[in-house]
Amino acid sequence: MARLIAARRTAVVPRGGAFARLSIEELAAPVLIACLADAGIDGAQVDEVILSNALGAGGNPARRVALAAGLGVAGLSLDRQCAGGLDAILLARALVDSGAAEVVLAGGVESYSRRPLRLATDPKGGPPVAYDQAPFTPWPDRDPDMASAAEALAQRLGITRERQELWAAQSHAKALKSDHSAEIVPLLGVTCDAFPRQLSPALLARAPVVCGSVTAATAAVAADAAAAVLVVSDRLARGRGLAILGGATVGGDPMEPGLAPIAAVQRIWHGQPLQMAEIMEAYAVQAIAVVDGAGIDPAVVNPGGGGLARGHPVGASGAVLAVRLFHGLMAGRGLAAIAAAGGIGTALLLSTAREE
Repeated sequence: MARLIAARRTAVVPRGGAFARLSIEELAAPVLIACLADAGIDGAQVDEVILSNALGAGGNPARRVALAAGLGVAGLSLDRQCAGGLDAILLARALVDSGAAEVVLAGGVESYSRRPLRLATDPKGGPPVAYDQAPFTPWPDRDPDMASAAEALAQRLGITRERQELWAAQSHAKALKSDHSAEIVPLLGVTCDAFPRQLSPALLARAPVVCGSVTAATAAVAADAAAAVLVVSDRLARGRGLAILGGATVGGDPMEPGLAPIAAVQRIWHGQPLQMAEIMEAYAVQAIAVVDGAGIDPAVVNPGGGGLARGHPVGASGAVLAVRLFHGLMAGRGLAAIAAAGGIGTALLLSTAREE
């Protein structure tokens, strides 16, 4: 059974902030190096580096990061948008459990600040047209903007603005009370997440409306960050770290991407007690819908604050959830779950137990 024996991340910094000039190699290479140092694993033992990157321009980002970290592996890059960081870990688990590898670094990296400008060519020969969001389905009428999808979810499930604001305020409050220093690799002098703040009722009331009941306070800010875990065979782990009990990725209704993680959670978790759950908060309504729909105890969800208090570095966000679990789960089982554009949901189940 594959195990996580190290997990580190950078701080999460809103776009245009302290990490605005860093390349993805400069963001992620120090994280990989820190994971290896924490575990006492030599770089020559690494069989593969798997990284998610959603907003870059290709070129196999995982290879670039691996080289910058002094690793000679080929590198494998993937794009499942927000879910990619967790999916990279599931791929690492598959390699290790199959015997194809014994040591895999997996996670995600995103520089929202350095994302390329996009132009679509005109098939009729006209000038290129700028666009920001890539299509996530082949049907324009079934490919909603994420904020619009979040508002539609709020309307259908009756999740009010007040409930979303309470969730956001609690996320920030928990983050402000938490010490994440053990998981963060200092970079450019930044040693903590930059965004958590006190969300007063007055501040929540004047937050700009994004769409309907969704406001700037209940939607995660675009951010820059990198996160990775070290996945190794049970032989090399020697009882250290967390066992990967299960993982699943599902394709759901593209019109309701926020609900996709529910089915992924249900495939791997069957109501056993959870000591900790890291549920991505791209939008407060999406996190609430997953917690309610999957039947997760809110008391164990995001104990150190969630994405609303950190920010959303798209391709790295799923890996950040896994890093939080690694450092926060003291005993028992922990769950991570995330939704992605196009109706994708991914979930990961970890355990402190030696055998399950």
